[in-house]
Amino acid sequence: MATFQFDLCELPPEAESLRGEVRQFLRENLKTAAISRSRSWGGFDREFSRKLGARGWIGMTWPKKYGGHERTFLERYVVMEEMLAAGAPVSAHWVADRQSGPLLLRFGTEEQRERFLPAITRGEMSFAIGMSEPDSGSDLASLRTRAERVAGGYRVNGSKIWTSNAHKSEYMIATFRTATDPKDRHAGLTQFLVETKSPGITINPIIDLTGEHHFNLILFEDVFVPEEMRVGAEGAGWAQVTTELAFERSGPERYLSAMALILELVRAAGPDPTERQAIAIGRVMAHLNTLRQLSLSISGMLQAGQNPNLEAAVVKDLGTTFEQEIPQIAHDVLGLEPSPGTGSQLHQVLAYLTQSVPSHSLRGGTREVLRGIIARGLGLR
Repeated sequence: MATFQFDLCELPPEAESLRGEVRQFLRENLKTAAISRSRSWGGFDREFSRKLGARGWIGMTWPKKYGGHERTFLERYVVMEEMLAAGAPVSAHWVADRQSGPLLLRFGTEEQRERFLPAITRGEMSFAIGMSEPDSGSDLASLRTRAERVAGGYRVNGSKIWTSNAHKSEYMIATFRTATDPKDRHAGLTQFLVETKSPGITINPIIDLTGEHHFNLILFEDVFVPEEMRVGAEGAGWAQVTTELAFERSGPERYLSAMALILELVRAAGPDPTERQAIAIGRVMAHLNTLRQLSLSISGMLQAGQNPNLEAAVVKDLGTTFEQEIPQIAHDVLGLEPSPGTGSQLHQVLAYLTQSVPSHSLRGGTREVLRGIIARGLGLR
């Protein structure tokens, strides 16, 4: 029977020394209110991303020939951790840096790498993820959007949903069905680089509970995608997309998205908390540190060239559960009701995260899908 491979991972001196540099940068460049910081990595600011690119903090582990900096995964982890803890608006480059770029490095053509990766590292190009479809949920094997071969490329018809920031992104890496095999649902999937402004694409907003627009429904009507924009071999999409999801699920964003509320909770309790507050905050911090060790272990595995798919699913599932508990804990120990748009900084942060954290168990794979992956990985099903 398989087992988890979590090992304690210590940050090397070069990674820890980077932390002070990042914090100084944030003090100088992050002037947002707590309610904005509660958006965590959902905040979108192209100018901020360009500043990070100029400091060499996008594409940190990528080869220098593509604009990267050939630093370690552990150094990258420190930058990510500090950005998330501060609630920096990083989503203009987040998806491209986290998964689209690494996917192109592994499966893309040389022409694709030279065309896209340097722009990503400069913070000048945003990517969306075209996976989920209406009526499919997290069952990626049931995708129905078709990409049919035509002269010079493919013609795409279908739809994608929950596509975050597609309306602000120049490109998406989308998974389409190029063939159907009744005996193997995972066969016949292929990934493509799709320009979001292509003729035939309609992007419709989906407004979430907080009143914000980052989700989208995308319709494809006879959209032409050139042959040179296919990523990897035709039919290899399933193996590629599972690799991409491992990048998506393993980072500290899976337990630090509610950090703004944790900080507000600690401030509200003050230096002399009640016994109940002290116990609650102590438990939160113990869980937070445990999740950090698990997530940091995965960065160590990536640095060692290992595949952390199973462990990434565990961190994502545990992290989501943790984040979804934080608003209820804050409500219980402080006796506060959420107050959207009014009240103190604490009230507003509590209100925002009360509305937003339910969606955390959808992004990156639902809880049920993740637990199925974990069970299969452990040989339990």
